Amino acid sequence: MGTPRLSSTPLPGIGVRYDLTTREQRRLSVVAHRDGGRTLSAYRTDDPDACALSVRLSAGESAALIDALMPAHHSPNLLSTTELGLVAERIELSSVSHWNGRVLGETRMRTDTGAS
Repeated sequence: MGTPRLSSTPLPGIGVRYDLTTREQRRLSVVAHRDGGRTLSAYRTDDPDACALSVRLSAGESAALIDALMPAHHSPNLLSTTELGLVAERIELSSVSHWNGRVLGETRMRTDTGAS
C-alpha cells in the first residue's frame, strides 16, 4: 500500500484546503474555514476535477466526524460500543489457550475474569 498523498493550499480570506489522493486514486478535499467549519468534498473517478459530493459541516459536526474516524477509545480489536458504555472487543487466543476450541459457557470466563 502506498503512502497517502496529502497537500495543503492556503485560501486567503477563507482558510486552508487539504487534498488527499487515496491508494485507489480517489480524490478528497477538506476546506478548513476560518470560522471553524469544514467543507468535505469527494471527486468523481471518471473526472477528478468534477465534484461528486460536497458537504458543509459545522465545527461540532466536524469534531463528531473526526471522532468517528479516529475515536479516542480506538483499538484495532474494538468491535462496538453502546450508549451504556458496554464494549465488545475481539481477543485473539493462542493455540494453547485454556479457552481455545471450547464452548463459551464451558470456559467459566465470566466467573474467572468478570468479562461477559
